[in-house]
Amino acid sequence: MSKHTGFICDESYFWHQTGNGALNIRAGGWVQEDTHAENPETKRRVKNLLERSRYINELNVILPRSATREDIEMNHQPAYIDMVKKLSRENGGDAGVHAIVGPDTYEIALLSAGGVLTAVDAVMEKEVRNAYALVRPPGHHAEPNEGMGFCLFNNVAIAAKYAREKYGLKRILILDWDVHHGNGTESAFRFDPEVLFISIHQENIFPKNRGNITYTGEGDGEGFNVNIELPAGTGNEGYLYTIENVVEPIAGQFNPELILVSAGQDPSRFDPLGRMLVTAEGFYQIASKVKNLADKHCEGRLVACHEGGYSTAYVPFCTLRVIEAFNGKRSQIEDPFDLGYHEGPLYPNQKEAVHKVIDIQSSYWDF
Repeated sequence: MSKHTGFICDESYFWHQTGNGALNIRAGGWVQEDTHAENPETKRRVKNLLERSRYINELNVILPRSATREDIEMNHQPAYIDMVKKLSRENGGDAGVHAIVGPDTYEIALLSAGGVLTAVDAVMEKEVRNAYALVRPPGHHAEPNEGMGFCLFNNVAIAAKYAREKYGLKRILILDWDVHHGNGTESAFRFDPEVLFISIHQENIFPKNRGNITYTGEGDGEGFNVNIELPAGTGNEGYLYTIENVVEPIAGQFNPELILVSAGQDPSRFDPLGRMLVTAEGFYQIASKVKNLADKHCEGRLVACHEGGYSTAYVPFCTLRVIEAFNGKRSQIEDPFDLGYHEGPLYPNQKEAVHKVIDIQSSYWDF
């Protein structure tokens, strides 16, 4: 193992077309044409920063393979896959709510899912200790039969099912720290006791009526779904308190064999689609704690799949910090947006939100 952390990316990811909408909708009527929130720059600039700083030389760069139709069918219905393919070949359309398909998107989406599968293989076969997959389009909102929220194929859900099938794993932890609830991933494993899904998200945000703390899974999967709703304005201290008091105790008892992360950097203080206050340094601390969990429980096996994050200026610095934490080596890059102000302490409403989750989850886990 020559380098600690694998990095998976491909120029094709930046060629997925979402059009010139405004935030998350199409332009037209009273909405003047602007740049769609899920545009290539949020991710391209991550790769640019890694290359410009030469930090990419500290990583094991791995080329992604395309997922097969069979890989995608592990999580999605054939009719839905056919629809995405048809839209892609007919110059685009909508595959669900805010789920834009552009020309050639189908092939790019296969490569996006395949990038995460490539990361899983690299980690499981000990080519690297952990890996970060900078993929696009994202996936955690995608349901089995429809796209949603910029997501078409659920990359992380497909990766979990692939890892279980290929490597015989029985305990996989998926941690989703995207500011929005990972509804598609929750749907994929709501009956499944072999996949523990933990979603940390802002309360009362997209998608509506999903991610309530009272939902804990169904049937055999009851107790293996953990929704953590945090109030708007939660910053570094609140997220770290959540990791320490909910994620770490539950993960310790579950004892995962592999940790997958839906890494959305939209809880950042500058994100236009979220209202959280996490800084780049906050992401470093969060990612460090997750890496420690992987080192403690599953021989370091950890794969992050890039999801949301819509501040083109700030996402690169937040993502860099996550990769630094995984790699165990800092770069020389300072956060240019850190003006020395603190995002705030752990406020009572944040602590109360965490303890509401603990009260519910204490039926299934020891705290």
